[in-house]
Amino acid sequence: MLHTASLTDLSAFHCGHAHNNDAGTGCTVVVAPAGATCGVDVRGGGPATRETDLLRPENMIEAVHAVVLSGGSAFGLAASTGVMEELATRGIGFEVGGARVPIVVGACLFDLLVGENAHPDAAMGQAACRAALDAAPGAVLAEGNVGAGTGASVGKLLGPERAMKAGFGVCGLRMGEVVACALVAVNALGTVRGADGTWIAGCRNDAGQVMEPLEAFAALASAGAGAGAEAGTAPCTNTTIGVVLTNARLTKAQAKKVSSTTHDAYARAIKPVHTLNDGDTIFTFASGEVDASPDAVAILATEAMQGAIERAVLTATSAYGLPAASDLPAAH
Repeated sequence: MLHTASLTDLSAFHCGHAHNNDAGTGCTVVVAPAGATCGVDVRGGGPATRETDLLRPENMIEAVHAVVLSGGSAFGLAASTGVMEELATRGIGFEVGGARVPIVVGACLFDLLVGENAHPDAAMGQAACRAALDAAPGAVLAEGNVGAGTGASVGKLLGPERAMKAGFGVCGLRMGEVVACALVAVNALGTVRGADGTWIAGCRNDAGQVMEPLEAFAALASAGAGAGAEAGTAPCTNTTIGVVLTNARLTKAQAKKVSSTTHDAYARAIKPVHTLNDGDTIFTFASGEVDASPDAVAILATEAMQGAIERAVLTATSAYGLPAASDLPAAH
C-alpha cells in the first residue's frame, strides 16, 4: 500500500535552495555526504548538463556527492563549481593525494527572459550547498518560487505573453520500507495538468483561461507559425529538471532505468514534453539502505514525480508579469 513520505524519511540526503528574486533565478542542491549511486536520463532536445557521462553504467565513478538543479541556462552550470568548493572545504568527496574531489552532477533550465539579466554562479551554488548541509534535521524544503524554480514558467507555445508562472515542487511516497521523493523545477514549453485531468497552468487564451494544448497548436498554425520553428536557431528556452531521491539499493544501470521510467510522469503531466526546445532531465539518487526491486522504485518515483510537477505549479505565485494558477478564473 502507498503512503505519503517526505524528505525527513531520507536522512542520507540534504537539500537546500539559493535564489535571487530580483534576477528571477536560483539553484537547488541535493547533497549525499557519504556518496550515493546516481543515474540520469535526458529526453529533451536541448539539455544543459554537467558530468552526466560519469553516470553511464560502464564508466568508473560509482558514488556521487551532489546533484545540482539550476536556472540560468548553460551559464547556471557555474553553480556546481561553488558546490564542489563547499563540499571539498567540508571534507566531502574522494580523497586524492590529500585533496578532496567531490563528484557533482547537474542540469539547468532556461530562465533568462524573466527578471534581471543574471544567472546562478559559484557563490549561489555555494550558498545553496551551505543551506542544505546546515539545515536543521527534518527541515521542510520550500516549494514554489524558490531555488531552481524561481524563474520557471510554463505554456510558452504562443509566446511569453500567454505563459504562466511555475516553480519548484516536492512529493514523496512510501511502499513498505522503500521511499521515493521527487524534486522538480517545471519550466516547460507545454501545459501542465493535474491528476484529475484538468489543465491547471500553461498557455492562456484571450479570456485568461488555460488552453487545451491542441487548441494552442491550432492557434499557432493559424498564425502561420509551426511548433518548434525556432529550434536550432534559438537557445533552448524551457526544460523541466528533476531528481528522484530514494533509500533503495540500486546499481547505476538500475538508477538510470528508474530515471527513464519516471519520465512517464513528465508525459502524463506536461503536454507537449521532450520537444527540441526542452532539455528535460531526471536524475535518480539512491542511498542504498533498503533492498528493493528497481521496478517498485520506478513505480513510486513516477507517481511522486507526477505529484511534484503538480505542486510546482500550484505552489507558484505570480511574478515577473506572469500569473500563477491561483490567479486564474475557475477551470472548466
